[in-house]
Amino acid sequence: MLDDYIGKVAGFVRAPKPIRIVVDAGNGMAGPEIPRLFARVPAWRLIPMYLEPDGRFPHHHANPLDPATTRELQDRVVAEGADFGVAFDGDADRCGFIDERGERVREDLVTGLIAEFLLEGNPGATVLYDLRSSRAVVEAIARAGGRGVRSRVGHAFIKTRMREEDAVFAGELSGHYYYRDMGFTDNGLLTLVQVANIIAARGRPLSELVRPLDRYPSTGEINLRVREPDIVLAALAARYGNADLDYLDGLTVGYPAWWFNIRRSHTEPVVRLNLEADTASLMDEKRQEVLGVIREADPGAKVV
Repeated sequence: MLDDYIGKVAGFVRAPKPIRIVVDAGNGMAGPEIPRLFARVPAWRLIPMYLEPDGRFPHHHANPLDPATTRELQDRVVAEGADFGVAFDGDADRCGFIDERGERVREDLVTGLIAEFLLEGNPGATVLYDLRSSRAVVEAIARAGGRGVRSRVGHAFIKTRMREEDAVFAGELSGHYYYRDMGFTDNGLLTLVQVANIIAARGRPLSELVRPLDRYPSTGEINLRVREPDIVLAALAARYGNADLDYLDGLTVGYPAWWFNIRRSHTEPVVRLNLEADTASLMDEKRQEVLGVIREADPGAKVV
């Protein structure tokens, strides 16, 4: 079955060109898959890291969202002169990317990059993005002629909505990327293929391809432990009552020059805040302002 699966994934490779890719499987389940995939694409050169599955995770925990887990990969990309690096989580349904300079690439910007590419072959198609994604992602989908649809956070919600909308692709800030052509499921291995396809087709480094999307400063996800999430959300809704408010998932507050979303985590006893603005100074100002409102509503609120 594994060979059949790898054959299916390799079938999405388009016009491969010589490319050097550092892959950190994190001692997880991507390990057995990666060499088999690269064997089917001779133009690619694999630079492997921690391909042997080991549930003790002796080198680092397999979570590409944690910057601490990708530092070695970032150094290796630069040392090897690789075109990019990719880190997988333990079960290989999530991945994170490192550009040729050794810099992390924001997961939502990868959504925008892949969406633009897939829309070239699927004009007018629907693309889902989770509501924490940068406005640059929304703009990229529209610019490519696609129909962008906001979604709640979480694979159960996204997979259901993808089927309802017949969406060609979906992306989450968590590093989950979903494909209609793979049964509306998230697939880290296919995401590696698509990023390699984009670099081959564009003939430009990953950092240059991402740069047009990386234009809105963002706080990233801030996790806060609060006693009464409902009281916190109500206080924020009252404070920003003149904004565009929606409750698709938690509370989203939108102004022309900045916005934020705050929502309960599905997996941890925290609320998660994401804020983006047109400028770094405005982002810093509004982050402090919003955190101040939260702490006024819940004096015990703590960033964790």
